[in-house]
Amino acid sequence: MISAKAYAAVSAKKPLQPFQLQRRDPRPDDIVIEIAYCGICHSDIHTARGEWGPTAYPCVPGHEIVGTVVATGKKVRRFKPGDLAGVGCFVDSCGKCQPCKASEEQFCQKHVSYTYNSTELDGTTPTQGGYSTHIVVKEKVAFRIKKGVPLARVAPLLCAGITTYSPLKRYKIGKGHSVGVVGLGGLGHMAVKLARAFGARVTVFSTSPGKESDARKLGANAFVLSTHPEHFEPLVGTLDFLIDTVSARHDFSPYLNCLKNDATMVLVGASPDPSEVLASSLIMGRKRLTGSLIGGTKETQEMLDFCFRKKIYCDIELIPAAKINEAYERTIKGDVKYRFVIDAKTY
Repeated sequence: MISAKAYAAVSAKKPLQPFQLQRRDPRPDDIVIEIAYCGICHSDIHTARGEWGPTAYPCVPGHEIVGTVVATGKKVRRFKPGDLAGVGCFVDSCGKCQPCKASEEQFCQKHVSYTYNSTELDGTTPTQGGYSTHIVVKEKVAFRIKKGVPLARVAPLLCAGITTYSPLKRYKIGKGHSVGVVGLGGLGHMAVKLARAFGARVTVFSTSPGKESDARKLGANAFVLSTHPEHFEPLVGTLDFLIDTVSARHDFSPYLNCLKNDATMVLVGASPDPSEVLASSLIMGRKRLTGSLIGGTKETQEMLDFCFRKKIYCDIELIPAAKINEAYERTIKGDVKYRFVIDAKTY
């Protein structure tokens, strides 16, 4: 067994605390990664606090993981010690169902082993995430990271990057398209960067007036303060696509009204509470309201390679492990630009 230092949630009501974690010795198809950095996703907070259903405590969150390969199993071919590698939101799937064969393992019909608060394929061994010094994963779910990139800024691409890249790519967003981004946080700022890299014109919708200057610095062409209903009126029927990154309850209808006929609004922020939508907002104009979940192994590597070519990275605040609980509170308040990343040397 490999001993790793970590931070874990021990209950829904208590702060995360230092934790000693035992990782398995590498199997023939495993790699051992010495973690350098791990991003803090809002999903980590929801899970640590039991807001998305039952959490198996102790729970080590973290699914935006980058580091260095320090050991490999005898069947591993894609990695060698010294290589950089990343791990995202899942660490295994059945590999046999239709989604898995299509490299969309996040939709595995039998069992997705998420990086934390889940189980391995045996259904009993708990998975533990990246708020730790080491992780052991199958080679097939690890991603190649280019040397020389700003590694701490790459880490959140493993969730925030792929979560926004996937729907933009699926709906063929490109030059000449008008895209709306709802919310300017960890996901939203990446949606702006990626949509602009695809050639789209971007409008950011936010409840925070102070974010207008940031939105424009990130590449947004326009900004709408969404607390004022009248600010939506000039945009009615003008947008080709909307990506909603907000993870709190809100009314979808004003945004749907901004779409052109037959256009799509995709949800990537997952509120634990139901949100509202008027049926007429969909019926009038044949609008589509849909969702998207991260990406599979093939698309995630594609996203990483795209970002490396375009030099697109997350805007982050690097913190020591001792500030994880403070970072949680600041994330909830939106007080971060735009992703906290933990320095694993500080456990």
